[in-house]
Amino acid sequence: MDLESVPGVGPKTADRLAALDDPERALAAGDVAALAEAPGVTPGRAATIARAAIKAEHGDSGEFLATDRAREIYRDALALLQEHAVTDYAAKRLETLYPAGSESRIEEVREWTTGAMAREPDPEVLDALAGVAPLESPTGVRVRERCLATADAERHAAAETAYPEISVEIVEDARDLADLATGYSTVIVLDESFAGIDIAGDVRVEPDALEKPAMVVPERLLAFFAENRDRLQAAATVARAADLDMPCDLAALDDALGRLDGEGKVVPDDELARLRGAVDDLDAAVSTGESVANDRLRAAIEERDVTIEGSDLLSLVEQGAGVDSLLSRELADEHAEAIEAAREHLVDALALDAGEAEIAARAFPDEPTFPVEHDEDVVSRLREELTAARDRRAGKLKRDFAADLANLREDCEALVNAALERDVELAVSRFASEFDCTFPEFGGNGVTIEAGRSPLLDLPFEAVESINYEVTGPTLLSGVNSGGKTSTLDLLALVTVLAHMGLPVPAERARVERYDSLHYQEKSQGTLDAGAFESTLREFAGLVSRTGRRLVLVDELESITEPGASARIIAGILEELAGGETTAVFVSHLAGEIREAAEFEVPVDGIEAVGLKGGELVVERSPKKDVLARSTPELIVEKLATHNDGTTAEGAEPFYDRLLEKFE
Repeated sequence: MDLESVPGVGPKTADRLAALDDPERALAAGDVAALAEAPGVTPGRAATIARAAIKAEHGDSGEFLATDRAREIYRDALALLQEHAVTDYAAKRLETLYPAGSESRIEEVREWTTGAMAREPDPEVLDALAGVAPLESPTGVRVRERCLATADAERHAAAETAYPEISVEIVEDARDLADLATGYSTVIVLDESFAGIDIAGDVRVEPDALEKPAMVVPERLLAFFAENRDRLQAAATVARAADLDMPCDLAALDDALGRLDGEGKVVPDDELARLRGAVDDLDAAVSTGESVANDRLRAAIEERDVTIEGSDLLSLVEQGAGVDSLLSRELADEHAEAIEAAREHLVDALALDAGEAEIAARAFPDEPTFPVEHDEDVVSRLREELTAARDRRAGKLKRDFAADLANLREDCEALVNAALERDVELAVSRFASEFDCTFPEFGGNGVTIEAGRSPLLDLPFEAVESINYEVTGPTLLSGVNSGGKTSTLDLLALVTVLAHMGLPVPAERARVERYDSLHYQEKSQGTLDAGAFESTLREFAGLVSRTGRRLVLVDELESITEPGASARIIAGILEELAGGETTAVFVSHLAGEIREAAEFEVPVDGIEAVGLKGGELVVERSPKKDVLARSTPELIVEKLATHNDGTTAEGAEPFYDRLLEKFE
């Protein structure tokens, strides 16, 4: 797939997406999380790219939303969906849903949504989802005790790219390797030509090391799992509670996470713990061993009298003998026992094995001396042996554990992605449940809504009155102020947008013609100046000149200029739209005047106020067919004419009657 063939993806973005393991799959699946892993691609940008790829796949022009108000309705609908998402990922993923003119795209989403609406929003699942997020690759991992070595410049460059966490050195011969071995605990040689060379230290020839990250830098995987521990555990909870079907072995994942400590390091096994303790406690154990030996010798000396004949003393002095000679002669057995006690203490305190104990035995020499002192060279040798054994054991544990984690990583990514996708499904399910939604039918002409309620109103949804409305062709919608004309347009637009997104709509039943575009012209704020008026007319000129199936919603266009001119302009627009593939609803207080000016019989529907109660209008919210709704002033005059309470001036009642006649 040519990544630059996706609309909006230029060479730079294509290069960034190419860094992903499988960008084609991510684009085809609308996988926002995967796309956002590309360098420099934010989740918002990833959603835009995914939406563009989907449009390209279905041959969708992306021009369904033809006006600013139509786009506002879409954003409002999307916001309602996103409010039901728990994770940021799901909120971004929902942005890949958009109103399409493509039948294949609509059906694709409807099929997915059918499955989503069957999901039950279990509280345990929703709670666990709060801790789920796309997995992140750790940054700042640096390994200083290990290096790679090669004599080949190209291999050197490849190694630096593959393993930025460790140093990569150029070597020419065995001497260079020997020098590296003195500065690094482990040297991994990439060139097979060095095989068989005997060099002191941990020098390993691994020609395929570039293909074995778990062996070369196990810290990378350990850091990945440590950094994502909470997310993985939350995803595992979602998987169990929601009974997700996936390949990830949750028991193995639990075990793996249990083998990492709070700092992301491998929990040591008994042997590594022993070696770490031995290195840490060596100096203290040696010092204590000296004390054990000296305490025993001191006690032995204090408990016995040492008698030396004068001739023997003279002989020893002449020979330059000191206390060591006296100990050798008089306390040889006691000295040997003290040295043995020191050695035993050192071995026992550090839990040394047989090989280590052999070195430790030489830390306290056999030669008689008092006070007993350790041999620092031997202790240094023992420290080096223990440190090397500790590092080898830690390295082996990390490599073995990383190998296990490498087998788990792909499944863990699938686990987290499945949990995140479940959140997307649950958002749709919860949206449909909260707003009593049902799938609309597609077909026929116009739009039919039965018991529809708009969640866009600034009211609790349960307080919203339901309406029924059916419209085909160009139609005028009349009604009293605050009677619900604009909210009826909003509901028509919302149902149409949701239907073309492939989603359910807030109604007991709905039927929607499959449209190519939605044009929604909102109410102008006051009379327009000449320039703005001309611009508005140009917009409608472009509208009437276009072809295709369209839903056109216009709210009080008469406010753009003087009422008389407005009526004639609206009548002319309706004439242009009549007879084509356009469904249009024009809200107007000039319905009568427009009907008179039009050269065809314009249908007029009305939202009627059935009276006044406590000074408030009582409105029948569902528009009635072929009814020019009465205005609020007419209702007030009618009330005064027919319900005079006797408080008005004498002779006023005929005045109200005469006013009422003006409305007939």
